[in-house]
Amino acid sequence: MTQWLTLPNLFTLSRLLLAPVIVGAILNRRAFAALCIFAVAAATDLIDGYLARHFGAATASGAFLDPIADKLLLTGVYLALALAGSVPWWLVCVIFGRDLLILGASAVALVATKLRAFPPSIWGKASTFFQILTAVAFLGRDAFGWPLLATFSEALIWPTLALTVWSGIDYGWRGVRRSRMD
Repeated sequence: MTQWLTLPNLFTLSRLLLAPVIVGAILNRRAFAALCIFAVAAATDLIDGYLARHFGAATASGAFLDPIADKLLLTGVYLALALAGSVPWWLVCVIFGRDLLILGASAVALVATKLRAFPPSIWGKASTFFQILTAVAFLGRDAFGWPLLATFSEALIWPTLALTVWSGIDYGWRGVRRSRMD
């Protein structure tokens, strides 16, 4: 087995493969299927992290692929939900805008500084958690049609928005501070 082909990395790769399946289910108005597949994909994220940490199976390729799989999954889900008319486009634009700013700033930092590590912050993790929770709530609302889920999913937009914006500001601030230290 090569260094990149580890059990945690296989779970990460499965998440990459599940992303277009979930998008297809959302776009084909199969919300319950999308919700179930999204739950499986989310479980792979928990499993790969657990295995990598507790069994010493962390690899550089896994550290590279894991955030890509997460972003591809969430990007695909939010785009599909917006195309299906489930979530507002402005929320998708804010989430994408933050990710593009972080990606652009990281690219500049790689070129212009000695900075090579971009560890996630607590705000970034909280933002991702709320983005996932909000996606699940909207998928659940679409799958079951329960009024309580409709209210809950709409209410989740605001903390998700706030954490997404705040985490973007935090990443920017941390990046500036770290680049000045190096």
